[in-house]
Amino acid sequence: MVSTTTRIETRLNRHAQRVSVFRELLLVWFRKEGRRFPWRDPDASPYIRVISEILLQRTRAETIASFFPRFIHRFPGWNDLAAAREDELRTFLEPIGLWRRRALSLLLLGNEMQTRKGRFPSTRTDIEELPGMGQYVASAVMLFCHGNRQPLLDVNMARVLERCFGERKLADIRHDPWLQALSRRVVKDRRAIKINWAILDLGSKICTIRQPRCESCPVRSCCRYALANRQAR
Repeated sequence: MVSTTTRIETRLNRHAQRVSVFRELLLVWFRKEGRRFPWRDPDASPYIRVISEILLQRTRAETIASFFPRFIHRFPGWNDLAAAREDELRTFLEPIGLWRRRALSLLLLGNEMQTRKGRFPSTRTDIEELPGMGQYVASAVMLFCHGNRQPLLDVNMARVLERCFGERKLADIRHDPWLQALSRRVVKDRRAIKINWAILDLGSKICTIRQPRCESCPVRSCCRYALANRQAR
């Protein structure tokens, strides 16, 4: 019997050329149309990028962008975060929602990182044991702090990749072997950070949940969903 891993690898190999074309078309579009955020500045510190990913969970990027400079001004580093009171953090985070959960997670992580002198562990297993570290934020740490080519796989990236290359089987994107393997293959490139950002921007601006703008999509020539839509007309 052929293993799941072998089937997925075979499926990925069939898509190898399309993945390459997808990357190049996407990056050309991103250079002109990509969103500009404080955490995407070339000089942004690992602290800024990791904190942004924690805040971005379940919240629109534009909402965080307007709030982010004020947050970083008040808490410019791990030591400042560790020194905060939980009630102060809750009040500060209230404008973006989920303030109770976020305040506790940030405070616990700030204390841990103060103890570690701002250095994250080198292995994914150890990173995921830190406070507030789910799969997504752990991938962000690996990507931004260790240069490991990891996908920032959220529902937006999942939607783009599934429409282009085929649907997953499991409801939870964290555990679907096809989507996990596909996302890793797509960002397996020296430009992994920009590829991640480009996919997220495409999902936000064009490949939306409802009424995606396929006619304006830069990767429509290699997208199964766009092709099916054209044929249905």
